[in-house]
Amino acid sequence: MDGANMNAQVGLTRPSEIGADVCHLNLHKTFCIPHGGGGPGMGPIGVAKHLVPFLPGHPLGGAQQAVGPVSAAPWGSASILPISFAYIAMMGEPGLRRATEVAILNANYIAKRLGDHYPVLYTGRNGRVAHELILDCRGFKKSAGIEAEDIAKRLMDYGFHAPTMSFPVPGTLMVEPTESEAKSELDRFCDAMIAIRAEIAAIESGTMDKANNPLKNAPHTSAEIAGVEWNHPYTREQAAFPAPGLRVHKYWPPVARVDNAYGDRNLVCACPPVDAYS
Repeated sequence: MDGANMNAQVGLTRPSEIGADVCHLNLHKTFCIPHGGGGPGMGPIGVAKHLVPFLPGHPLGGAQQAVGPVSAAPWGSASILPISFAYIAMMGEPGLRRATEVAILNANYIAKRLGDHYPVLYTGRNGRVAHELILDCRGFKKSAGIEAEDIAKRLMDYGFHAPTMSFPVPGTLMVEPTESEAKSELDRFCDAMIAIRAEIAAIESGTMDKANNPLKNAPHTSAEIAGVEWNHPYTREQAAFPAPGLRVHKYWPPVARVDNAYGDRNLVCACPPVDAYS
């Protein structure tokens, strides 16, 4: 079982009760460790009793039938674990359960608000989701030439870092609001996604150009908005201020559109050469 799903289980159920044999426990998802920027993703891996004899070994001790060590530190990171310990101690059992409940509530609130605009995958019998929801964007490629990446880039103009893209389903956006977002922030995100859906609808109807539109050109930098030339059929205002609240609080993307695939295949090191340290 994916340990990220503990964000919807703590205080309500346990992996063993739903039949999981192995589960890694994401401290960075459920127990207060920062998740952004690529890490630090760490935490214990729990197994059912029948797998205990086969856990990895270590020079300091291990199971009798263990394979060799797979990590340098058998007890995790001493610098990270106290943060989770303090969080659990201060929250207490009622607080941890409440965090789980609010995480589920927040995800379902977003799913309800966006359900009329985007297909939501993997809902339960009552149309509910757990602590995250998957917005299906695959149909937009055929109807408007728009992909999940275009929506992700456009969200930057609205002041949002994009949700998880194309995982666990290619061409989708997986939204995980957790328990820490206020309703006002959830509404701001939903308003942005609904506005972006309206922009896609304009492309579908032919009102907006299929190749030269705010989604395909996103994100828009301050240098581009303030520049002399403007070679787009939509206005600068529509590019930079698509929502009223952006007039008060505006995040300006530092760089314009980046070719993700090219960047992944052609790495550029900004580090000084080794001889510069001599």
